[in-house]
Amino acid sequence: MLYVDTSVLVALCTNEAKTADVLKWYATCTDEVASAAWCVTEFASALGIKQRTGQLTKAQARAAWVQFERMCANDLQLLPVEATTFHKAAMLTMDAAAGLRAGDALHLACAMEAKAQGLMTLDTVMAKNAKRCKVKTVAI
Repeated sequence: MLYVDTSVLVALCTNEAKTADVLKWYATCTDEVASAAWCVTEFASALGIKQRTGQLTKAQARAAWVQFERMCANDLQLLPVEATTFHKAAMLTMDAAAGLRAGDALHLACAMEAKAQGLMTLDTVMAKNAKRCKVKTVAI
């Protein structure tokens, strides 16, 4: 199972710098793909931010949401987040030198908990921390 964080999902459904690369990967992906159920809230937040900052219109955000929901229904396994996983994420954020934000720490903890074969992220800080935690990252 390949774990994807929300940065990858946002790039799949909206126009970003890495969208072409992510779309190319997704079109040929044969792995089971999963993410924490938390990604639903984080994805919605990203769409709201993109609307507030003028990066997306309301119609574009709605289209991205529909595409995301379709992906969740057909291709993306949403993993439950247990209380122990939240605690593990909290411990990851306690290391100030790691520079992890709460959401990224939660994704990393979920990938570790799920024993993912690889982690895909567009976030360089998260990728660095994944390597530090012995989680294999998959390049896009």
